[in-house]
Amino acid sequence: MPASNMSANLQAKPDYRTQHKKRLSYMPWLYFSLKDKHLEWAKPWQDEVQAHFCAVETITIGERSFVAPEANLFAEPGRNITIGAQCMIAADSFLHGPITMGNEVAINHGCSLDGGRHGITIGNQTRIANNVTIYAFNHGMAPDTPIYQQASNSKGVVIGEDVWIGAQAGIVDGVTIGNHAVIGMGAIVTKDVADYAIVAGNPARVIGDRRDKA
Repeated sequence: MPASNMSANLQAKPDYRTQHKKRLSYMPWLYFSLKDKHLEWAKPWQDEVQAHFCAVETITIGERSFVAPEANLFAEPGRNITIGAQCMIAADSFLHGPITMGNEVAINHGCSLDGGRHGITIGNQTRIANNVTIYAFNHGMAPDTPIYQQASNSKGVVIGEDVWIGAQAGIVDGVTIGNHAVIGMGAIVTKDVADYAIVAGNPARVIGDRRDKA
């Protein structure tokens, strides 16, 4: 084979590793089932990604967690982000502290979380599907002043353990979601949700109890 053809074949070889990294960024649960031969490059890659975030923002990340390099994490001093062990944060998510996550928390691609002044707390083993929006602040709405000129207020958002939040759901400031609750796809949660409750709709209302699904 002529040298020119050999060079062209080498250049045309698919870049499987770059594509694999992208796959992990958007489907981070796959990271936890990687074989040893893939962990040989994936673990150092993740160590580098996480070290960068921890160096440039006020962030702590627990052991065996995965953070996509395409995630957008912002945590000024006093607005820390604390990530527990074996958590996953997918690509294109926006997280602005203060945010505190327990262990085994999943935040899928395209989510938007802002902790306001009083923060977002997420319990162990809670799973948040793609494009969920959680804002722990609100604007003033006095009629005699433009909204953008009014001070915001913040109560905070608390999400319990083992909660499943469906895709494109929204959670407003001041809400507490109980342990083991389920938030349906596209639901807008404006009031507290009890333990084990299943809610859906806009505004969200109770449509069932998870204990009845056994």
